Amino acid sequence: MTKIKKKQGKLHIRKGDTVKVITGNSKGKTGVILEVFPSKLRAIVEGANIITKHVKPSADNPEGGIEKTEAAIHISNLMLIDSATGEPTRTGRKVNENGRLQRVSKKTGEFINNG
Repeated sequence: MTKIKKKQGKLHIRKGDTVKVITGNSKGKTGVILEVFPSKLRAIVEGANIITKHVKPSADNPEGGIEKTEAAIHISNLMLIDSATGEPTRTGRKVNENGRLQRVSKKTGEFINNG
C-alpha cells in the first residue's frame, strides 16, 4: 500500500513577517516569524508561546538546566500585520505589474513586501 502525499498549498505568512497571535495562551502578542514549517502548518513566533525545556548536561553545556524557548504555533492562529497601517489584516493574492503572484492586504488593497 502506497502512501498518498497531499500537495502543500501556499501560506499567508512567511519568515520575517510581523504577526499577531489571535488565539491561545499568547493571544494578543505580536512578533516576527523566526521559522515556518509548511508541512506541519506551524510557525515559530519571537516572544510568543514560551515553553520551559529541561536540558541535560552535555559537553557544550556542562551545567544543563531549564531553558525558556518559543514553541511552534499553528498558522491559523496567526494574523499578518500590515506594515502600512500596523493593524492585523487578512491576505489575498493578485498579479503585480511584473506578472508575478504577490500577497495583497485585504484591508488596504496594497501589495505586501516580501521580507
